[in-house]
Amino acid sequence: MDVAAGDSVAASRDVNVSADHGSVAAGVIHGDVNVVQVTQAEAARLPVSLPPRPQALAGREDLLAELHRLLAGDDGPTPRVVVLSGLAGVGKTSLAAEYAHRHLAELGIAWQVAAEDPVLLAASLAELAAQAGGRGVADPRDPVASAHAVLAAFPGQWLVIFDNAPGEDAIHRFLPPAGRGRVLITSQSQHWPGAQVVDVPVLDPQAATGLLMSRAGDPDLRAASELAAELGGLPLALTQAAAYARAAGITLASYLNLFRQRHAELLARSQAPGHSVAATIGLALSRLDTESPTAGGLLRLLAFLAPEPVPLGLLLAGPPTAGLGPDTGVTAAIGPLLGDQIAIADAVAALRGDSLVAPAGDGMVLAHRLVQAVTRDQVPAGQAGAWRQAAVALTEAAIPADPQLPAAWPACTALLPHAQAVLDLTSDGMRRIARYLSYSGSYPAARDLFARIAGAFQRADGYGPDHRQTLIARGNLAVCTGQAGDAAGARDLFAALLPDMDRVLGPDHPETLNTRHELARCTGQTGDAAGARDQLAALLPVRERVLGPDHPDTLTTRHSVASWTGVAGDAAGARDQLAALLPVRERVLGPDHPDTLATRHQLAGYTGAAGDVTRERDLFAALLPDKARVLGPDHPSTLATRNALAVATGVAGDAAGARDQLAALLTDKERVLGPDHPSTLITRRSLEYWASQAGQAD
Repeated sequence: MDVAAGDSVAASRDVNVSADHGSVAAGVIHGDVNVVQVTQAEAARLPVSLPPRPQALAGREDLLAELHRLLAGDDGPTPRVVVLSGLAGVGKTSLAAEYAHRHLAELGIAWQVAAEDPVLLAASLAELAAQAGGRGVADPRDPVASAHAVLAAFPGQWLVIFDNAPGEDAIHRFLPPAGRGRVLITSQSQHWPGAQVVDVPVLDPQAATGLLMSRAGDPDLRAASELAAELGGLPLALTQAAAYARAAGITLASYLNLFRQRHAELLARSQAPGHSVAATIGLALSRLDTESPTAGGLLRLLAFLAPEPVPLGLLLAGPPTAGLGPDTGVTAAIGPLLGDQIAIADAVAALRGDSLVAPAGDGMVLAHRLVQAVTRDQVPAGQAGAWRQAAVALTEAAIPADPQLPAAWPACTALLPHAQAVLDLTSDGMRRIARYLSYSGSYPAARDLFARIAGAFQRADGYGPDHRQTLIARGNLAVCTGQAGDAAGARDLFAALLPDMDRVLGPDHPETLNTRHELARCTGQTGDAAGARDQLAALLPVRERVLGPDHPDTLTTRHSVASWTGVAGDAAGARDQLAALLPVRERVLGPDHPDTLATRHQLAGYTGAAGDVTRERDLFAALLPDKARVLGPDHPSTLATRNALAVATGVAGDAAGARDQLAALLTDKERVLGPDHPSTLITRRSLEYWASQAGQAD
């Protein structure tokens, strides 16, 4: 029996309570539990069987307080039960032991049992019954009932810890059903119906950093902080690292460098055989491969993704075997999950049974970075490439095809870290992610990603500086540079790109003409509206000659000529050009095409700029329901028309109406685009202005 040093209890003595002392009321039965009467005097020398008190726990004070709140309180007829659930190595056992040692003064019995093996568990409960005074009534044929009887009759508070329980079904019959006690269970399983479950998280960065410095005796804050991040705040890994550094006489900085090069070997080392991070996680992996191969396959897939929440519903939405390649092992493990929500749920449940993943929002799971690392390390070298390719194929397929639509943005947001972790910068999926960043208003991030994409195309075999895809990537970089607020920088990038387009693709190539169009637009955005108008006017006949007068790109240039004519000061000229263009776009593209709707929007605006503000308001009012019907009420273009209609309402003389429309619009823009999106900020400023105008009118 394991007795904590310094405990002043007769843990190793046999305490015999007999009927002669009036301690046992034979034949008194409550339900199926024999009730044994134990005197207060005998309770004073009842046993404690706990592991040694752990060293000072870092970052666990709030958890210990929460435990006491849940376990202590008014006495009731049944024990209070709390489950500490979490990943192997997160410190559940240490937390339970610390709680017990802190509250020994309140307890007559404090007993920890190993709950993995039912035979050993029953034997430990039998010893508890004997030590707690139940020898006179203990039934060797049913030691569990004997322990329950002793605990039910005990007059004071008691605590029994069931350590490392496999699950509720495995230990249900061993749990005390009655008595003034506390039951604390530690388990990797997250499935505990009817119990109060407390998730034990990894340590936060500050606590993890402090633990490393304290245990290693090394004050290097930077190295400790970086190592804590690499280890994901897992207490077992942190203490293992600190112990290794101290024993080897190396600094945390040296251990960090070594870990980055040879993490698999270091994770397998431990002062206690079989208790390393690798061994602890590896045991669960081995069990999964036998009991739930699809769960094991899912974990291997997660291991090759980013250490961020994974949207399984998106990632596994495809048909069976789609994109998994020729490897039959990967296909056999992952194929049954594709498109089958029940199979996915079953696999996640199996993984949560060992806390190998944690829920991270609707349909999302998170695997700890060390679980990922150990899982990758245990994949045979010949199969790692196939698993990596499966992660690539499924991520690529999950990224929405049209990232311009706001409805696609949540999916893109969830997939972004995984795309960055597994996709090549030259992949179509990565370009879709970059476009999503641009459409959703994350302009600097889009610019930076397109810069990396353009650089990758320039360096990659099979592409190079003069490849068409490289030139297109440079054009996307220029567009996003302008969106990020650097119109002059965008203009210069397009100016440098144009001669390369001319040389490589030819002056009449559609991509070259697109570059001329964008260069003109950026010229206008830098303040030279007349220059933009003139460049576009010169481009228009070229597009008419090369593409034809009714080609959509030709019509786009006509639209832009009109717009910059208006910006250059000729609102009536812009209005007339747009009025002439509108029926052409309706004929060629259809009345519901987004470009047709865009021309209607500009026509309304320049109608007002030319002096007819009432007509402007009416045109915007007529356009809005068509945009909402075609594009959806939350599309950025629909929101832009709502903004224009509100402002036109104010200019037409109804400041209060403008204020109310803008107030409703701001709520929707914050919901759809976010509070810091440039379009949201424009609406906020407009609302402030028209609210002040309405206040003055009142």
